[in-house]
Amino acid sequence: MNLLDAIFADIALMARPALFNIYFAFAAIPLGFLFAVLLALGKASHNRLTSAFSRGYIYAFRGSPFFIQLFMIYSLVLSLNIPLWRPWGISWLMLSPLFLGPAILMLNTAAYTAEILYGALRTIPKGEVEAGRAFGMSRLQQFRFVTWPHMIRIAWPAYTNEVVFLFHATALVYFTLPVIDNQQDLMNKARELFERDYNVFLHFSVAAGYFLAISLVIFFIFRRIYRRLMAHLPAEPDRRIRYAPRWL
Repeated sequence: MNLLDAIFADIALMARPALFNIYFAFAAIPLGFLFAVLLALGKASHNRLTSAFSRGYIYAFRGSPFFIQLFMIYSLVLSLNIPLWRPWGISWLMLSPLFLGPAILMLNTAAYTAEILYGALRTIPKGEVEAGRAFGMSRLQQFRFVTWPHMIRIAWPAYTNEVVFLFHATALVYFTLPVIDNQQDLMNKARELFERDYNVFLHFSVAAGYFLAISLVIFFIFRRIYRRLMAHLPAEPDRRIRYAPRWL
């Protein structure tokens, strides 16, 4: 088998494992984002208890490696696997990587996203919030029509990077959680193929190619969303560098 045939064979073999990486990331994004909004608002809250909890949570998950979070939370859930839960299938559900993986990713990305949203929240001009209050808006209306649009537009570029980092972090899920049946992600499949012929450059390069291709799709989708969010602003000028001779 020549090199080109080996590359196409690896691409076909890793197509299904790539779906597990995509599932882990996009199953964690919605709940992680909603939790992050609550944490950001909690950190900015005047309530000391709420602010302290939010700050402590964000510090704990941003300050510890994701691999350790996987290991610690899995060990905790494993220790709580008491026989009383088994008739309802709760033990299987909580220990399944298809549930536990997105859950831990959600807890992790919520901390990073909350810090991004909190930074965007601090940059909102206070005059606009006061203007909304002067118009008689309730606190919910102020958040919906004044605070939220500004916050999401400011935070979106940084949040795009966080989503890509979250997708890359899915490579660590099956390094900690057990592999059930044929549930393999890209890194597990690449390692399995490597153990057959020890061709590290071929198999891991194809896995990296999948990560690059999927990351490119994420950047494209989130860029389109950002343009939609900024549609009310005038178009950016063309800043491409142009080279042209100057005739005297």
